[in-house]
Amino acid sequence: MTATPTTVFINGRFLTQSISGVQRYAQEIVGALDALAGEGALVQRYMLLTPPGARVLDLRHIETRTVGTRNGHLWDQLDFARAVRGGVALGLAMTGPVAMKRQVVVIHDASVQRHPEHYSRPYVLAHRIIDRLLARRAVVATVSEFSRRELADVLPVAARDIVVAPNGAEHLSIAPDAGVVERLGLTKNGYFLTLGNLTRNKNLAVVLRALARLQPGSAKLVAVGRMERTVFGSAGLPEPGADVLLPGRLDDAEVAGLMQGARALIFPSIYEGFGIPPLEAFVNECPVLASTAPAVQEVCGDAADYFEPHDDATLARLMQMLLDDHDGALRRDRLAKGKQRVARYTWRGSAQILADACAKVAAR
Repeated sequence: MTATPTTVFINGRFLTQSISGVQRYAQEIVGALDALAGEGALVQRYMLLTPPGARVLDLRHIETRTVGTRNGHLWDQLDFARAVRGGVALGLAMTGPVAMKRQVVVIHDASVQRHPEHYSRPYVLAHRIIDRLLARRAVVATVSEFSRRELADVLPVAARDIVVAPNGAEHLSIAPDAGVVERLGLTKNGYFLTLGNLTRNKNLAVVLRALARLQPGSAKLVAVGRMERTVFGSAGLPEPGADVLLPGRLDDAEVAGLMQGARALIFPSIYEGFGIPPLEAFVNECPVLASTAPAVQEVCGDAADYFEPHDDATLARLMQMLLDDHDGALRRDRLAKGKQRVARYTWRGSAQILADACAKVAAR
């Protein structure tokens, strides 16, 4: 008689949170697991458990079930923990029941430990405790070799025991909104693009200082994200000039359209565990100017041009280099290399890596 496969319960609390890189990763991995389940490629049965009020994913082969009455960390530690007894837990968004050994949890980076100044004190305290407890009990996964080394340095887990399941690039191939450039009053190749917010880690300040070094009127900067011109000063940032456009938050199709029309994407983060926007730029045939954050260099390789996170002079020189690329030779070279980088990253491959890790936990 064949034994019933152990159920892997996916922690769906990320579906109650705003979508950023971590939540996007979780959503795409669940979608890839759903596809693998449909092909009969998974050993275990998978079920997605969510708190009340969570967004609903369009899944065909993985059942979704709402459990409990709480939300936030209490849902993780009480409602989710109770519901997954006897199974294996899979946490894709940096959290899980701290008392549970039979689980795989993705901790995307060590930013809380390395740069606590970028977060609120309660957030830092909570994740320092949760991360250490999870590292002692769960199988830890992460998204890059850099993050593997970082986590091994700050948490009680050896690098050899950390599973690497990178971000993928398939979801980036969406139909771009070709009209967004004109709607925003821009011209093709007449602007640089950056994505993010006003937090110190996203490092918009270096981009603003670099833009100020260029000849006035030579290029515009489009900064997409939750940013209000009136709060730049209170955030310790230079006042944005007339060449800076702040369209607010845009949908994926609009961002893709802006990438296709931009001279380059500028990705200035001080610290990243991976860095999806550069891959998105490569998919949309947009060159990348990136900070020397180690994980970003790991992802982009020789397809990007780099500057130190606080070196606005070098960034300005790179921006001018692209403005002077009149025959497009430099652009074609970078885009060809970017296409090669994109081919390395698939959600299906990472989902299979995590499924294999869950299978090993289930077999214990």
